[in-house]
Amino acid sequence: MNTKDLNKLTVKELKDKHAELQTQLIKERAQVARGTQSKNPFIIKNTRKSIARIMTILATKEDKEENKEA
Repeated sequence: MNTKDLNKLTVKELKDKHAELQTQLIKERAQVARGTQSKNPFIIKNTRKSIARIMTILATKEDKEENKEA
């Protein structure tokens, strides 16, 4: 997913997307462990990068919300 698209999402939507990507990553890693050939060999790398982007954006948004309250 694009960073611009992720910035438009709410905190709840980002958390949902994070959970979805985590389960996808677990499934892909299980396939690799079983020796099954993946359709896209870069899916694990791309999923990890997307998770990192989401976590960064979440931290930024949550930090902004905390600063508004203080």
